Amino acid sequence: MLTFSFLTLFPELLAPFASEAIVGKARARGLVDVNLVQMRDFSENRHLKVDDTPYGGGAGMVIRVDVAARALESLAADAGRPPPDEVILFSPAGERFTQAVAEELAGKSHLAFLCGRYEGFDARTEGLVTRELSIGDFVMMGGEAAAACVLEAVARLVPGVLGDEASHQADSFSSGLLDYPEYTRPPEWRGQEVPEVLRGGNHAAVAAWRREQALARTLARRPDLLPSAGLTPQDSAVLLTLGASADDLRAWKAPDPPVPRRPRRTARSGSGEPG
Repeated sequence: MLTFSFLTLFPELLAPFASEAIVGKARARGLVDVNLVQMRDFSENRHLKVDDTPYGGGAGMVIRVDVAARALESLAADAGRPPPDEVILFSPAGERFTQAVAEELAGKSHLAFLCGRYEGFDARTEGLVTRELSIGDFVMMGGEAAAACVLEAVARLVPGVLGDEASHQADSFSSGLLDYPEYTRPPEWRGQEVPEVLRGGNHAAVAAWRREQALARTLARRPDLLPSAGLTPQDSAVLLTLGASADDLRAWKAPDPPVPRRPRRTARSGSGEPG
């Protein structure tokens, strides 16, 4: 079981993500545990106040470090769960959250997340965390939306959570490329038909088509992913047919495409004409 603990001032914002759809089913099956911790419970004042004005002046309020520390210490003292092996703070200065990070976190046993509000946490809180994460270069009103993103991205990687264990392996970014397009019924809709290769039953042809489509989408929309996509010689050949240049392949550190095989020359037999 992978435990997610979210330390937040608004647990009700995360409750639907923790109780519905795939995550909710995974909780019911004992595959993941979601622990929503109200930081106001650790305010130690009758008004449940967790923030204060910043030293040096300025707009906004700052969440107190002692409140954050007491909330985190409660997790370590919880006999029903393992102590956190990662304490994560959402921060614009943090490491970019990627599929690779999600896969790393899915191998942990207990992840604790500090969800900020107002002007964030007292800077001394950084000494209580093991890593900082950012989901992008933009500003939100709090960390709960980022926490929901991480919950969905990581929980689906826990073995048994998805019905098809191989389904996430073909997702965008798992292979280093964007995902290939998917189709289902009806086979024709408003003049748009499902590609014939997908209806032909040739699994090798389907796999080749999907790889080519993933390469085409990535080349057109996210070429920045190609240098780290683990391209093969055959991928290089496909990219050249899609309009990439030899210089592009070198910039992406892609291997050389396969050398076309020359047709074998057969030995010429006698003409059969009389001498």
